[in-house]
Amino acid sequence: MAHTTDVRDTYAHKLGNNRWGLWLFIISDAAVFIGLFITRFILLPGQRPELDQTIGLIVTVMLLASSFFMYRAEVHMRHGNLKAFQRSILTTLILGVIFLLGVVAVEWQIAHFGPADGQEGAIFYVMTGFHAFHVLTGVVLLYWVYNNSKRGVYTKEQHWGVEAAAVYWHFIDVVWIFFYPALYLIGTVA
Repeated sequence: MAHTTDVRDTYAHKLGNNRWGLWLFIISDAAVFIGLFITRFILLPGQRPELDQTIGLIVTVMLLASSFFMYRAEVHMRHGNLKAFQRSILTTLILGVIFLLGVVAVEWQIAHFGPADGQEGAIFYVMTGFHAFHVLTGVVLLYWVYNNSKRGVYTKEQHWGVEAAAVYWHFIDVVWIFFYPALYLIGTVA
C-alpha cells in the first residue's frame, strides 16, 4: 500500500496559507495606521508639531537604509548565502534599534510638548508610539529569524520566516514614509 501525502501537509500549501494570513494582518493593521494618518490632518489642519528636523531626517534615513538591508538579506537567503544573510539581517536589526532610540530616547525627550499637551502632543505621541511599537516588534522578529538562521532552520528553498519578516519590515518602512512628512514636513509649526 502506497503512502500518500495530503496536499495540506505540503510546504507549498502551508506557505500559501501563511502568505494569506500575513497579508490579511498587514491590511487590517494598515487600516489603523491610515486612521492615525487621517486623524493627524483632521486635528491639525495646516499645522504640524514643532519637531527637530535633523533628528527626523536621521531616523528616516536609518529606517530606509534598514529596508535596503532587509531586502538584501532576503535575496541572500533565496540564493543560499547564509553568512551574507546574517550580516544583512543584523545590519537591519541595528538600524531598526537606532531608529527606535532616535524617536523614543531622543525625539520624545526633546519635544517641546508632552503626550497630554493638546492635539499636537496627542497626535505626535500616538503616531510615533504606535509606529515605534511596530518597529520594536519587528526588531524582536528579526532577532528571532537571525537566531533561527544560526540553528539552520532556513534553506534557500524553505525560508518562510525570512519572507514574513521582510514583508513586515517593509510594511513598517512604508508606514513611516507617510508618517514622516505628515509629522515633520507638511504644514506650519503649530
